[in-house]
Amino acid sequence: MKGLELAEKYYEAYGRKMIEENFPEIRDQIAAGLVGQGSECLGFDDEISMDHDYGPSFCIWLPKDIYQTYGAKLQEAYQNLPQEFMGFHGRVEEEQGKGRVGALCLEDFYADILGRSTVPDTIQEWLSMDEHALATATNGKIFADNLGQFSNIRDGLLSYYPKEVWLRKIVQSMAKAAQAGQYNYARAMKRGERIAAEIALTEFIQEIMQLVYLLNRKYAPYYKWMHRGMQELSCCAEIADMINLFYQIPDPAAAWEDVSPEEYVYNLNTNDGRVLIIEAICNIIVQELNAQGLSELQDNFLQNHLQTVLQKIDTTA
Repeated sequence: MKGLELAEKYYEAYGRKMIEENFPEIRDQIAAGLVGQGSECLGFDDEISMDHDYGPSFCIWLPKDIYQTYGAKLQEAYQNLPQEFMGFHGRVEEEQGKGRVGALCLEDFYADILGRSTVPDTIQEWLSMDEHALATATNGKIFADNLGQFSNIRDGLLSYYPKEVWLRKIVQSMAKAAQAGQYNYARAMKRGERIAAEIALTEFIQEIMQLVYLLNRKYAPYYKWMHRGMQELSCCAEIADMINLFYQIPDPAAAWEDVSPEEYVYNLNTNDGRVLIIEAICNIIVQELNAQGLSELQDNFLQNHLQTVLQKIDTTA
């Protein structure tokens, strides 16, 4: 059973009753759910994930003034709930995973993840936010929130980046992807610098994944879940399968043997299957830019779309 489903069933079986019967005076001040760090909050947990931070558990968020009075009592009541549920034993926590569930201060929860407990107000504040942290603060599920304070912050974050920030991030990822995959990968392979070529390819993949999340207006999760999460996106999701192809084709070194420095300066080395995949991925990105009205160009080189996208800032502010 997925950890998120287990958490909700556990809350409905024991948590809700515990709060209503033992803390009736503050039940309308409490939010409950499972949000934050851990694959279970993303719904990506599996049998491998069960070795840590898995088991019947949930979060209880209290505003700071209420937490200061009731936090310790509520945590004690939470710890006294049955430790075994539906055949699953109590949550096994690693040292770095402690404090992710149970009674939590609402403001501190957001501040610990985001560095702030409020939704950013300005363009500069949004630009300074870590995207993986935004994904962490808005994943999971809320089971109950009578006060609405926790959900109001969450909803403000889920409203996504202001358009100017969104467009600037798209441009940044396009520039890095073009530089790494459409330029430096080939140059490194021509020089026989295989390590540099692998690093360029890896950066291309990372920036393309980031770009796909941006085009879907969804925060990208922690790097090890970015590819897995692409399967649930609505546009450009096929790029996830195309990325797999990079690791299924034969070693491309032979395609670059006896290549002179002058060759493939402006033309693609189509003997290297990785080059073909890079260009196919970039073509999908270009078509999506066209579909969203972000660029009218058909040029496959992502670098050539940067100014076109930036020009949209003034017209969409």
